[in-house]
Amino acid sequence: MRFLLLIMAKSPVPGQVKTRLCPPLSRTEAAEVAAASLLDTISAALTTPGAVPVVALSGVAQREDVREALAECVVIPQRGRTFAERLVHAHADVARFGMPVLQIGMDTPQVTPSLLESCASFEEAALGFALDGGWWALGLRDPLRARALLDVPMSRADTGARTLEALHGLKVRHLPILSDVDTMVDARVVAKQAPASRFAAALAGIAAVTR
Repeated sequence: MRFLLLIMAKSPVPGQVKTRLCPPLSRTEAAEVAAASLLDTISAALTTPGAVPVVALSGVAQREDVREALAECVVIPQRGRTFAERLVHAHADVARFGMPVLQIGMDTPQVTPSLLESCASFEEAALGFALDGGWWALGLRDPLRARALLDVPMSRADTGARTLEALHGLKVRHLPILSDVDTMVDARVVAKQAPASRFAAALAGIAAVTR
């Protein structure tokens, strides 16, 4: 089955990404961790059977390794003032592909191709809750249904529950619950779950330097 794997991403620029990791990380270190997380996510997407990877990017990719990874994907700009608006616009922008959409972010570098492939199997919609009360994955057979997210407050402990409410009327498959990376506690947990990842290596490298 072919499906569109939509990744909402922010260019890993110091001071603009993963600021909740600062302190103990510096802004530059937080950007390094964010870049590793994005690269792991793109790598998993590119090797997911049936997936057509599309990255909705905020900002301009300044790192060469990130630019090289993005060159293997379809890249579209994020549009909108709020995150909810950017989500809705991104789904609308990929509706022209005529495929079901599985949308994730760059905060779950522990995802694997097999996990993503399995999550893409749903009848009308799918939602993967995050441990912090948000969500890490949203599947929509009709991406224009993402309009329901406009009234959902994002980055809150009830965002997942509110999103599920907004999908009322659709048959929603519940996906596995994952931890996304917002804090250093999250980062350490995810690094242990994916010890061979770029993310884990970046975190370990920073710890070694600052030890």
